[in-house]
Amino acid sequence: MMNPSAIMKMMNAKNKFTENHPKFVAFLNAVFSNGITEGTVIEITVTKPGQEPITTNMKVKQSDLDLMQELQELAK
Repeated sequence: MMNPSAIMKMMNAKNKFTENHPKFVAFLNAVFSNGITEGTVIEITVTKPGQEPITTNMKVKQSDLDLMQELQELAK
């Protein structure tokens, strides 16, 4: 079982992230609301100030979904 203090700290950090990045949180909610299925491609681009963007992607495998399910169970 997690320490209540640690849970509060994580919740405060989550709330601050949501406050700072509402469009990103809304995007994630929309993407994950219907679930991610095997074969889904997730692409991420990172652009640092003064540098060229770097992009990568991954095709979701069943083992990735299994890991996410296990992490969700741990968070309960």
